[in-house]
Amino acid sequence: VTVCLTLTAKRMASKNCLVKNLEAVETLGSTSTICSDKTGTLTQNRMTVAHMWFDNQIIEADTTEDQSGLQYDRTSPGFKALAKIATLCNRAEFKPGQDEEPILKREVNGDASEAALLKCMELALGDVMGIRKRNKKVCEIPFNSTNKYQVSIHESDNPDDPRHLLVMKGAPERILDRCSTIFIGGKEKVLDEEMKEAFNNAYLELGGLGERVLGFCDFILPSD
Repeated sequence: VTVCLTLTAKRMASKNCLVKNLEAVETLGSTSTICSDKTGTLTQNRMTVAHMWFDNQIIEADTTEDQSGLQYDRTSPGFKALAKIATLCNRAEFKPGQDEEPILKREVNGDASEAALLKCMELALGDVMGIRKRNKKVCEIPFNSTNKYQVSIHESDNPDDPRHLLVMKGAPERILDRCSTIFIGGKEKVLDEEMKEAFNNAYLELGGLGERVLGFCDFILPSD
């Protein structure tokens, strides 16, 4: 029996699956269901933006290269605000020398979630790196599993505006806890219980589809 388990462990090792305990092989042989909360452990670790929620609507994202399936107004203030945060509060970058490659097939340096956001914004806005250069990053708090959010502060792209822009993304409940207003229809509105419920309902609906859900917010810092 030990020989069989050892041979099985060696076969699994050849497929980059290390078995530290031989008894685990026997257990695995009688396993019918494996549950995992780690994207990339049992999947390809390739993510795509599927839906967006802004202006109190869930909108399906267009993942076609030519944006032929566009279902929302990219000139709306709500989308512009969301897109700017997703572009700036993002450390992912395209690997160099891929300008001729379709955006969705380009290789990216960075986290899978941020890579998906990068490609989505490049398709929707174009020249993501140019936008970042015009909004120079001053400082950053990287994402970690304890805080469950990422924050960065940027210079304004308006030379006449000395203020800085703080952008933040992370677990929706962490973002919601730090907000007092919500941007709807081009206007800031008080984040009352009704809007909190709408936010949470959208969050739960998208989570129910098996999607990873991120929240976004921004704040203009006073010049002093």
